[in-house]
Amino acid sequence: MIADGVEDEEKWLAAGIAGLQQNAFYMHRALDSNNLRDALKYSAQMLSELRTSRLSPHKYYELYMRAFDELRKLEMFFKEETRRGCSIVDLYELVQHAGNILPRLYLLCTVGSVYIKSKEAPAKDVLKDLVEMCRGIQHPVRGLFLRSYLAQVSRDKLPDIGSEYEGDADTVVDAVEFVLQNFTEMNKLWVRMQHQGPTREKEKREKERSELRDLVGKNLHVLSQIEGIDLDMYKETVLPRVLEQVVNCKDEIAQYYLMDCIIQVFPDEYHLQTLDVLLGAFPQLQPTVDIKTVLSRLMERLSNYAASSADVLPEFLQVEAFSKLNNAIGKVIEVQPDMPILGVITLYSSLLTFTLHVHPDRLDYADQVLGACVKKLSGKEKLEDKKATKQIVALLSAPLDKYNDIVTALKLSNYPRVMEYLDSETNKVMATVIIQSIMKNKTRISTADRVEALFELIKGLIKDLDDAFHDEVDEDDFKEEQNSVARLIQLLHSDDPEEMFKIICTVRKHILGGGPKRLPFTVPPLVFSSLKLVRQLQGQEENPFGEEESTTPKKIFQVLNQTVETLSNIPAPELALQLFLQCAEAANDCDLEPVAYEFFTQAYILYEEEISDSRAQVTAIHLIIGTLQRMHVFGVENRDTLTHKATGYSAKLLKKPDQCRAVYACSHLFWVDDQDNVKDGERVLLCLKRALRIANAAQQMSNAARGSAGSVTLFVEILNKYLYFFEKGNPQITVAAIQSLIELITTEMHSDSSTLDPAADAFFASTLRYMEFQKQKGGAIGEKYEPIKV
Repeated sequence: MIADGVEDEEKWLAAGIAGLQQNAFYMHRALDSNNLRDALKYSAQMLSELRTSRLSPHKYYELYMRAFDELRKLEMFFKEETRRGCSIVDLYELVQHAGNILPRLYLLCTVGSVYIKSKEAPAKDVLKDLVEMCRGIQHPVRGLFLRSYLAQVSRDKLPDIGSEYEGDADTVVDAVEFVLQNFTEMNKLWVRMQHQGPTREKEKREKERSELRDLVGKNLHVLSQIEGIDLDMYKETVLPRVLEQVVNCKDEIAQYYLMDCIIQVFPDEYHLQTLDVLLGAFPQLQPTVDIKTVLSRLMERLSNYAASSADVLPEFLQVEAFSKLNNAIGKVIEVQPDMPILGVITLYSSLLTFTLHVHPDRLDYADQVLGACVKKLSGKEKLEDKKATKQIVALLSAPLDKYNDIVTALKLSNYPRVMEYLDSETNKVMATVIIQSIMKNKTRISTADRVEALFELIKGLIKDLDDAFHDEVDEDDFKEEQNSVARLIQLLHSDDPEEMFKIICTVRKHILGGGPKRLPFTVPPLVFSSLKLVRQLQGQEENPFGEEESTTPKKIFQVLNQTVETLSNIPAPELALQLFLQCAEAANDCDLEPVAYEFFTQAYILYEEEISDSRAQVTAIHLIIGTLQRMHVFGVENRDTLTHKATGYSAKLLKKPDQCRAVYACSHLFWVDDQDNVKDGERVLLCLKRALRIANAAQQMSNAARGSAGSVTLFVEILNKYLYFFEKGNPQITVAAIQSLIELITTEMHSDSSTLDPAADAFFASTLRYMEFQKQKGGAIGEKYEPIKV
């Protein structure tokens, strides 16, 4: 059926074009022979094709444009006729004898255009006559196109100020009256289209009306171009008359389109000075009109106007633009109780953007907007509508983008209250936006109160807002989120130690509730921030008025001990062990032996009870040895206890090569360069001999299991340790011991059962070259190495 209708329409259009072209041909022939009577006869017949009711507006437009082109030629002919002496008044009378009203009015408009140009009568009289005569056509489509033609031929002939057709003192009023009258009649015809035809074709009619809307809107554009319309006339006449028509037509499509037209075509300063009148029309519009979009566009235009020049800002204050817009939005929401929450948020988002552009210094205005938004959201569950949540993110991002400073946003009391209405996913998105803003602008947040407010805002990243952690959360996204929180913690800083300690305690309070998945990301940066504060306080005199009132390293270490313990409970023993060792090293620098010993004890307990993986044990024991070697705070007894334990752990590792490397590493615990009281040559030698025995056992096990002796790498590594302590002046490391070890390695490498290992060979060769080099150096070192035969 639809296909048949389209086909029929194409036939009717083709027939209309054919009839039009045929009569146009005869009209041209009459024009060429200067035969006025025939020209009028054939032009009327040509224009009769426009009387059809069978075509859709789209197809009718095609026909109309062909007729329009022909009428241009006819108008030129009429001009020539008047030059040849034909009376334009007679011509104006003559065309009114055409049989049908539609061709008669098209011809009348065409001659009317020439009549105004001739200036034989005032332009206002001719225009008034034409606009009244056009009332004869009440068919919506035919009437719209006729009046569009009238607007087209008259737009450059209006009696405007400065125009060649300017009339008496009221000349601008006449021009405005003509355009307004034509606009009013066209709008009535356009609206009438909606009510013609069966209900089932409603969508089709709306589509057709949408195609014709620019014909109506063109009148408003013409109005905006009239030079004589000043602010007073716009305020007193033009805007009230246009709005009266918009409100009274009670048509959803017309009201939306025309309000948008008014906002787009008239100057921004006019909108600003007539805000009362313009905004007063919004609550009177039909409930189904998309007011949020139109109002948002108005606020956007005013925002851009404010941004264009600082000189216009006093005007905004003078007319109280913010309060007027705020009240108007309140009234619109009140008269449209069914307005979706998306619409409400969009309106407040636009108002906030306007406020930030026009009144950036008035934080109370911005907070008022957010407060109004909270009021509308109250009583509702967390938003599930994706578009609405996206709009809230835009609303909350606006202050960050404007001020480039989260500290300013933190002053808005309603900011966190709006965030509460976001679902957990969007809350995370917003929290990420806030953190990115802080990092991008390198914002300094230096008080505990602000940190508290900030962490309330980003709680979506710090803990699960729902009852359970969702398994479907993408692992990479989760890591990225937590890394951003970790970076944020590192940025928090205050030069005042008391305040910094408060910040650390505030952050700790928030992150400890983050659950086992988050703590490994968030605890380390907090620990290192705390250690930074310890370094800052290092060597500072304790407060003589009592420890309670001041921040001391001891106090910070107590907090650190409790904080790192949470990691061992989740469990993340390897990370906890590393952090305990870091804390021990800081306590060492502060000369707090009991504190350092406690941290080492905690690390050892973790090693014994929680770390069972052999690779993790190897890493942990080397960390323990490395940290312990740097400690200078311990007395003999404590150091012996810890060293003995570390040596014991080393010998109990699962794999022989790991055992060997850990044991020879322990040798450094008995010989520390900058500590004279830690230089026990005998125990160094004992460690190295023990390492040799383990390396030998590893060779034998390899021989038994694989039939080959394995690599000599361990022996070469031990040789290097011998050389290190030899150079450092350990009297227990003798030339004979080094010589026998070199021979042992050489023998092993050349034995039939040894495994070919190029890396070990190269390592050994490099060690021998180093010894040669030391010999050639001369001096004390050269003398030491001289007896060794390489």
